[in-house]
Amino acid sequence: MNSTRLIFWILAASAVPAVAFGADAPARAQTMADVIAASKPSDWHALAPENTLYMDLPGGRVIIELAPAFAPRHFANIKALVRGKYFDGLAILRSQDNYVVQWGDPNADARAGDKDQPRPVGDALKTLKAEFTVSAKGLPFTPLPDADGYAPQTGFSGDFPAARDPKADTAWLTHCYGTVGVGRDVDADSGGGTELYAVIGSSPRWLDRNITVVGRVVQGIEILSTMPRGTGALGFYEKPEQRIPVNSVRLASDLPDAERVHLEVMRTDTPTFAALIESRRNRRDDWYKRPAGHIDVCSVPIPVRTAPAK
Repeated sequence: MNSTRLIFWILAASAVPAVAFGADAPARAQTMADVIAASKPSDWHALAPENTLYMDLPGGRVIIELAPAFAPRHFANIKALVRGKYFDGLAILRSQDNYVVQWGDPNADARAGDKDQPRPVGDALKTLKAEFTVSAKGLPFTPLPDADGYAPQTGFSGDFPAARDPKADTAWLTHCYGTVGVGRDVDADSGGGTELYAVIGSSPRWLDRNITVVGRVVQGIEILSTMPRGTGALGFYEKPEQRIPVNSVRLASDLPDAERVHLEVMRTDTPTFAALIESRRNRRDDWYKRPAGHIDVCSVPIPVRTAPAK
C-alpha cells in the first residue's frame, strides 16, 4: 500500500462510527472521532469572550484562550496591553524549527538615543513577578492514570493541559503543542507579556515551571507553525523585511457579537472526555496492532469546534 492510500485509510477508519451488524456482533472500540460524534451539548462549553484573544496576521487569524487562574497578574497585564493596542503593528520576531514562534516589539532592546525606541506600554507594566506555578487548592483537575517524567501528576484543568505536585500544593500549565507563554530574559521576573510565544513543535516540557504560561492556541496554530524559519540564532529573523507583521490583537469581548468567532471547547471533567482519553491511550481501531496502554498529557487533544447553529 503506498503512503497516500495508507494515510487515506487511517483517516477514513478513524472517521467511521461504530456500526452493529447483528445482535452478536462485537462492539468496535471507540475512536476519538466516535467519542466526539456521540458527545452531548452538555459535554461542551462556549469559549469565554473575556478570555479570548484574536491575533490577526497576514496569513489569517490566530485565536488564543487565556488562562487567568494560572497567571492572574499576567492575564490582567496582557489585557491592558491589548486594550492599549500595544501589539498592533509589531511583528513575529522568531520562528525556530520544532520549537516556538515568538512575537513582540522589534525595538524592545533599543538603547537611549537610538532612532527607533521601544513602544510604550501605556497603562500596562513592562515586567511582572513570574507566575511559574500557582496553588493547586481549589483548581479543577482531571488526572491522567499514567506516570509522567516531568511532574508528580499530569492531567487537565479546565481547558488546559496541566500538572500538579500534591505535596507542594502547586499546579502549572504544561508546554504542549500550541501552548502560549511569556518571553523573558535570564531574570525570572523580566517578562510581563510584551513578548509572547507559541509552541510549534514537540512538547518542550523542560520549560515547565521556568516560564509563565498564559494560555493556548485554540484555532489557527497552523498559521504559526508554517511560518518561514528564521535564519538567525534561535530562529530569529535577521532582517526587518523577514518579519511577519502583527496586524492587530483584540479581546473577543471588546468586539460586537457579530464579529466574534463562536467556538466551543470540550469539557475535561466529563465521562465523555474520559472516554476520549481512553481512545487515545489504547488505540484499538483496525490499523493499530498493539495498544500503547499509556499516554502523556500532550498527546491528548482537547477538542475545539465551531458552536452549532441555534
